Amino acid sequence: MDSHKVLKEVFGYTSFREGQEELIESTLKGRDVLGIMPTGAGKSICYQVPALLFEGISIIISPLISLMKDQVTALNQLGIHAAFINSSLTEAQYKKAMANARGGRYKIIYVAPERLMTESFLSLANSVEISMVTVDEAHCISQWGQDFRPSYLKIVDFINMLSKRPVITAYTATATKLVKEDIACVLGLNNPLEAVTGYDRKNLYFSVRKPKNKLAELMPYLQKNGDKSGIIYCNTRKNVEEVYEALLKEGYQAAKYHAGLSDAVRKQNQDDFIYDIKPIMVATNAFGMGIDKSNVRFVIHYNMPKDIESYYQEAGRAGRDGEPAECILLYSGQDVKINEFLISKQTENEELDFEERQLIQERDSKRLRKMTFYCFTNECLRDYILRYFGEYGGSYCGNCENCLTEFEDIDVTAEAGCIINLVRTSGERYGINAIIEASHGSETAKVRKFRLDENSFYGSLNSVTLIRIRQIMNDLLIKGYLFLTPGEYPVLKMTEEGRQVLSDESQKTIVLKLPKEAEKAAAKQKEKKQKVADAKYPQLFERLRQRRYEMAQQNHVPPYIIFSDRTLKEMSTYLPSTKNSMLKINGVGNNKYEKYGEVFMGLIREYAKEHGIEA
Repeated sequence: MDSHKVLKEVFGYTSFREGQEELIESTLKGRDVLGIMPTGAGKSICYQVPALLFEGISIIISPLISLMKDQVTALNQLGIHAAFINSSLTEAQYKKAMANARGGRYKIIYVAPERLMTESFLSLANSVEISMVTVDEAHCISQWGQDFRPSYLKIVDFINMLSKRPVITAYTATATKLVKEDIACVLGLNNPLEAVTGYDRKNLYFSVRKPKNKLAELMPYLQKNGDKSGIIYCNTRKNVEEVYEALLKEGYQAAKYHAGLSDAVRKQNQDDFIYDIKPIMVATNAFGMGIDKSNVRFVIHYNMPKDIESYYQEAGRAGRDGEPAECILLYSGQDVKINEFLISKQTENEELDFEERQLIQERDSKRLRKMTFYCFTNECLRDYILRYFGEYGGSYCGNCENCLTEFEDIDVTAEAGCIINLVRTSGERYGINAIIEASHGSETAKVRKFRLDENSFYGSLNSVTLIRIRQIMNDLLIKGYLFLTPGEYPVLKMTEEGRQVLSDESQKTIVLKLPKEAEKAAAKQKEKKQKVADAKYPQLFERLRQRRYEMAQQNHVPPYIIFSDRTLKEMSTYLPSTKNSMLKINGVGNNKYEKYGEVFMGLIREYAKEHGIEA
């Protein structure tokens, strides 16, 4: 059997997605690989297909208990014997799993990094043939990653203690150039094939809003979309509770998740969300890693995350089935202050020396600034994210709020020159607010204290509103004419680009893009294209969904484990009524056909007969 046959007969897909085949074939040839693939791009296929073709066992290392359980359940549904080894198992369950593994029952074993170096697991690893070790969420091994986990360093020790080195594969969704290099170096990858399939998720719509009242912004959106499955992320437990209570009061079926809840409550709430009993989850960022729920139609960030990596990973939990989904960020200045506080607390780790703490705080502060700039850019939001990860494309995506808003270009070269000159002549010693107030000619205590009212550029923009000056300041920071130093008291500095603006030879024009007020209503109309595309026969789709839900309840599995919404939409469009036609539907493999094919074809035939349609 080859990889294409496994893909179709086991997983039910007719073709590989971008990058998958190249990674799989290199792995099967025994070459180490490093795959950088966005959430929902099909990373698991890249290691599960080789695992089924290799002679021995494949070890999948993951920090996520929920992901292990989810993927093992999905594999078992496909007729593949798999198991997980982590702290959720009882002693009896652990012993049974280890005995089955020694007996050759499993092709794939998921394991937490903390379990690798235990005596019993090392004994197992050296008594069976291990063909492949896969490191999932590989960015966790890098100290430059946004989610570094010291337990991941045990992976290298584990590999070195094996009697024979297997092929090593590593996968992650978000990694800058520095993190990619760190993964390859720390894991000791041998001449790896590095495949970056692109960070773009074209089905996701991105939007940033700056409401005065976030709940007042949230509720109208849920009135239109509350019947869909979605996640609302908050940065504190208090915010989770407030939003959750507000949703219950309005009659929404919602669950909540944060570290202040007991393990049992968190598990129950997570299951309610996964099984679509409560389609809306309000949570801190403790929720979501490893949740392979395909039909999440929106992810709303009630607060701004601390960095682009976290934001894109969390937003990427929407639309994993490839159908349109929305990613909306609700920004306020308070979000920045809370993140600055969390960063300062994070660096109080006593295991780090002073220089390491300073380095980490500087790194995290820089990431926070990039995240804040995202909330203020008037350029394409998708392009901003992709550029952050080193991917350069067009400056117009047609599927974000900025691209769907009409802007007017305003020449602010003179105003920008005044701001940069004020920064220069004041010795590059002051922060954003002081410079904005001084350029406007404000007589504040801060301006007088720093004697900025004596500067020759004081009041040079007294005819410009403070709001417009702040817009220009944000634009200068985003475009790199100025930058903020890290630390507790950040100050503005000029960059080389900023110096060039002030030079006599400079003919640089600085243009500020501002939305045309009259066009906002039109932009909202365009957003309607984001609604999930209907199946050809939507009433049939609803019948299939209802039957899927009933079967999921009977089998104690999430509905999407049976068939994804995308698969049901294909059925509701092409009306398969034979085995051959059903197997042509994406997501229907031999095993799923044997389990569910006749049931769903029966519903399709019944609908076709009722409506005089040929199935």
